Amino acid sequence: MSSKTATDAMQRLNALRGLLEEGEISTQEELVEALRSRQFLVTQSTISRDLSRLGAVKARDTSGRIVYRLPEELTPAPGATTDLKGLLVNVEHNGSLIIIHTTPGSASLVAHQLDKSKPEGILGTIAGDDTIFVAPRSLKSIEETIQAIMAEFT
Repeated sequence: MSSKTATDAMQRLNALRGLLEEGEISTQEELVEALRSRQFLVTQSTISRDLSRLGAVKARDTSGRIVYRLPEELTPAPGATTDLKGLLVNVEHNGSLIIIHTTPGSASLVAHQLDKSKPEGILGTIAGDDTIFVAPRSLKSIEETIQAIMAEFT
């Protein structure tokens, strides 16, 4: 990659980060339009790759709209109270995986909290829109892991 191309990519990523920090955009098409209005020649696939590079996720804003957010925006400010317990619909397992169902659009936020707090017994999480797959550290203690997850959100 030439230094001009690398510089262009960095400028585009910085502009994209700025748009995401505003918290108003909910589709990749809107991001394409916003960046094009700032003189960046981008496609939807470029935006998709850039969102992945930045670790952006879709989350609900305070009005209930789903918008793109950066991971650091999902972490509450020190002293802020965050009530995530209302986001869990149910938690169950099949003997191998723990499945967490959340309200629509909340799985990334809940998984981020689990990854950050690391309750006992969790190897990792994968989040979709309203479902999280949790890989337990031990199948023998899967019930204890579920209790640790539940305790995190009560």
